[in-house]
Amino acid sequence: MTPRLFAAALLALPMLVCAQDPDKPAAKAKPAAKAPAKDAVATVNGVAVPSSRMEFMMEQQRQRGAPDNAQTRAMLRDELVNREIVVQEAQKAGLAKSPEVQGQLDIARQEILVGAFLRDWVRKHPVSDADIQKEYDRAKSQSGDKEYRARHILVETEDQAKGLIAELKKGATFAELAQKNSKDTGSKERGGDLDWNVPGAFDKQFSDAMMKLEKGKYTEAPVQTRFGFHVIQLDDVRQTRFPALNDVKQRIQQQLTQNRVDELIRGLREKAKVE
Repeated sequence: MTPRLFAAALLALPMLVCAQDPDKPAAKAKPAAKAPAKDAVATVNGVAVPSSRMEFMMEQQRQRGAPDNAQTRAMLRDELVNREIVVQEAQKAGLAKSPEVQGQLDIARQEILVGAFLRDWVRKHPVSDADIQKEYDRAKSQSGDKEYRARHILVETEDQAKGLIAELKKGATFAELAQKNSKDTGSKERGGDLDWNVPGAFDKQFSDAMMKLEKGKYTEAPVQTRFGFHVIQLDDVRQTRFPALNDVKQRIQQQLTQNRVDELIRGLREKAKVE
């Protein structure tokens, strides 16, 4: 299981309540044949349905914005009773001993334990405001004070790039050459347009060449990166529009938490004896 799959266990469990038409009033709970056992919300064929299940499911619904009221709890009680009835029938049918069911139960148990461990670890190792500020400042400093709108044509060989530059000098249109020749499928249909980006978004060789250009000019020598050879044209430059800290604070916190969880899993894996 990858660190990303482990991190996914931090998410809440899916909704478990049966759907109900919001235009119809909640069905009144049927009176129990006999009073449920202590600390139980119901008794089904003599089996107590513990109130802890109700509280767990109620907490899930509160996290989704559902009100904690008599109507919601009545719906949850009906769901818990229905589940207990079906579980008892499944047990009678011997399905609890099925290898397939046992395997699914084992996976579910793993996911629950992983989620519990990671939530507890994150709670004990919270991302502080200072951590968020530091990451914000780092990102801001790396972005620089300018954004560049460039377009490029990416080809396999230096000779191909030189040939394109020769065509540009003869009056060919950059966008048309990009559409016909670029192997960058993400930008070729837009005439090689890469939209607005900070220099750090590109390989250093690419960004260094791009920043030296005047607006409307293109590189007169091929620029090599790990992707191949580029012909680059600079369309425009503007001051960086970096977002305010409050606008990205939650996103930074989530990313830092994810990074820490990934690091935790890598560390645990390094210590583990895997054969």
